[in-house]
Amino acid sequence: MKRTSRDIRTENRYDVLRHIIAESPVSRQQLAAATGLSLATVATLVGELLDFGMLVEGGYEDSDGGRPRGLVAVNAAGGALIGVDVAETYIHVELFDLALTVLARADEELRPGERDAARLVGRIAAAVADVVERSAVAADRVLGVGVSMPGQVDREGGVSVYAANWNWHDVPLLDLLAEHLPYPLHLDNPLRASTVAEQWFGAARGHGDAIVVNLGTGVGAGLALGGALHRGVTNSAGEWGHTTLVLDGRLCHCGNHGCVETYVGAPAIMRTLGELSPDSPLLHPDDQTATIEALGRALADGDPVAAQVVRETARYLGAALADLVNLLNPEVIVVSSWVATALGEPLLVEVREAVARRALRRPFASVEIVLCPIPTNPVSLGAATFALEGSLAAMKSKHHRTPAANGGRGSAS
Repeated sequence: MKRTSRDIRTENRYDVLRHIIAESPVSRQQLAAATGLSLATVATLVGELLDFGMLVEGGYEDSDGGRPRGLVAVNAAGGALIGVDVAETYIHVELFDLALTVLARADEELRPGERDAARLVGRIAAAVADVVERSAVAADRVLGVGVSMPGQVDREGGVSVYAANWNWHDVPLLDLLAEHLPYPLHLDNPLRASTVAEQWFGAARGHGDAIVVNLGTGVGAGLALGGALHRGVTNSAGEWGHTTLVLDGRLCHCGNHGCVETYVGAPAIMRTLGELSPDSPLLHPDDQTATIEALGRALADGDPVAAQVVRETARYLGAALADLVNLLNPEVIVVSSWVATALGEPLLVEVREAVARRALRRPFASVEIVLCPIPTNPVSLGAATFALEGSLAAMKSKHHRTPAANGGRGSAS
C-alpha cells in the first residue's frame, strides 16, 4: 500500500514522541540523532506536539561552553490513553497518562465457553468506564481506547475476523463498542500489542529484529523486522501458533492437526499433564489458569511431575522457536504472556537448551531468548499505543486540536 505524506508525517510524530516518552527530557538534537530525521523536521514536529499539549518545554541541558540546548519532556497530564487486553479467560483494562504510567486498572474474569459477542462488548465497556471513573480523569481528556483481541483482526474495519478459541467470524467489534463508549477506538491483536510494548520499554528496545512470543490460551509470534512492526498483507503475520509442528498431531481449534498451539498453549500443557499424570492434584480440568499457576508453584518446589511437564512442553516449544531462529535470524526472542510468567525461568532454561539442539549454529549464536521484563501488562500497554498513534493521526494542523470525546472509531493504528 502506497504511503501518503500524511502517513509519513504521522509515523514521524509517533517516532519522535516515542523517543521523548522513553528518554524524557531530551533535546531536539538528540531526537534528530535517534530518529534519523533532520533537525528542521524534528523542530517542526516538536512544535506541533507542544501545540497539541502532548509536550512541555523542559529547561536546558548542561552546557560545555556552547549554547545550551533546550529540552522537551512529555506532558503526562496532557491526555489519557486506555489499553484493553481481551484474552480467552479475562479482560484486563489499564488507563495511562501520556508518560504511559498506569493510573487505574480493572479486571474481568471470563468463564470457559463465554463467547457471546454482545455480552463480551458490554463487559469491555463496563471495565473501560470503571478505569475512567476510578482514575478521576475527565472523559474529554481520554484520547482513545486501544483494544487487543486474540486471533486475526481487520484493524482498519474494526472487525474480529477470526478468533479460533471462540469460533468468531467477522464480528464488527468496534461498531458494537462504539454504541457504549464515547472515545476513538482502535483495534489490533496481542501479537502486535506486546511487540510494540517490548520495542518501547522491554527487551526488544534497541534491537532491529525481534520476535515476541505470546504463550497463553492461544500462541503467536509478534514480529519486529528492521526496526518496524511486521504486519503482513492482511495484518495476519505472526500466526506461528497455527503452523504445523507434528504431522497428523493433536486437533487444533483452527481445524488443522499438529499446530504449535496444540503443544505449548495453556490447554495443551493441561493435556500433557493429564497424559503424564491423570490423577495429579495439579490438574484442574475446568480451569486452565489454576492448573498453570499450580504447575508454576510445584515447579519452584521441585515437583518431579511439574518438571516433566515443563520439559515436554519446552521440547516442543524449543523445536518451534528453532524454526523462527533459522528463518528470521532475530537478535532477541521475548517469551511473554501469562503462561510464561507462571512457569518463568525454569521453562526458559529448558527452552534454550531445546533451541540449541535444533537451531543452526550461526543464527543461534546471535539470538537472546529472554522472559518479558515489563512489570505491567505488556498487551494493554501496547494497546494504549494504538490509541496514541490514532490521536497523532487525527491531529489536523499545528494550530488545531481535535476534541478527544467525539466518539466513534478512530483511524487505525
